[in-house]
Formats: sequence, structure tokens, C-alpha cells
Amino acid sequence: MTSQPVRGYTASKDQLQARLRRIEGQVRGIERMVDEDRYCIDVLTQISAIQAALDKVALGLLDGHARHCMQEGSAEGRAEEMATEMMAAVGRLMKRG
Repeated sequence: MTSQPVRGYTASKDQLQARLRRIEGQVRGIERMVDEDRYCIDVLTQISAIQAALDKVALGLLDGHARHCMQEGSAEGRAEEMATEMMAAVGRLMKRG
């Protein structure tokens, strides 16, 4: 039997999944708003709320990565590789629009 790898978010996986389900519900709510021809600004406000929620999830994942995965990688002699990988991920997260 193969064991699952321990990730930086493993300890808080239930919380992470609950937050992602709430975000999924928010997205479905926007779909309903569009179906109901709701005011554009109201739809945009909800989109902004979802983006903020996703940013919070991403920051939590980055925190876990820095505290767990990068420490593990450093112990394996891969500190530079892990730092480069994380900074690339941060760069992708920061690019919008």
C-alpha cells in the first residue's frame, strides 16, 4: 500500500475543502445572478468577493508550502529549487487582467 504524501496543507485539509465548497457556492450564486439579469455592479461585487476568497486560500497554501514543503526540500538539499518554484507560483498568482 502506498502512503499519501504529506503536504503543507494536509493538517488543515478539511478546512481548505470547506472553504473551496463555499467558493464553489458563491460561483453558482453568480451564475444565478446572471440568469436573473441582476445589476452588473452587484455581479462584479460578488466576483470580487470570490477573488478575495481564492486569494486567501492561495495565501494559506503558500504559507503551508513555505513552512512544510520548503523546509523538507531544504533538508534534502533542494532549497534553491524550492524557492524558485514558489516564487514562480507567486508570480502567477499576482498576474491578473
